[in-house]
Amino acid sequence: MANHKSALKRNRQNAVRNARNTHIRSSMRTFVKKVREAVAAGDAEAAKAALAQAVPFIDKASTKGVIHKATASRKISRLSKLVNTMG
Repeated sequence: MANHKSALKRNRQNAVRNARNTHIRSSMRTFVKKVREAVAAGDAEAAKAALAQAVPFIDKASTKGVIHKATASRKISRLSKLVNTMG
């Protein structure tokens, strides 16, 4: 356990940041899941709508440092490809 005042503050900051990062990552995964479910159901319109929601959120997660920018780019690319191949 931290004993110094600065170490205690660092622990508090880490707890807040961890909660924020967990929330952003979880929400991002939910948006990605909605896109995949719409594609699996064969609903092109719903898939496009879900993709339109997911892409900005993935970018936001990347900007906030929750995921690496290359990971964000890869996720967006693969989801876009998945939706576009539906026809």
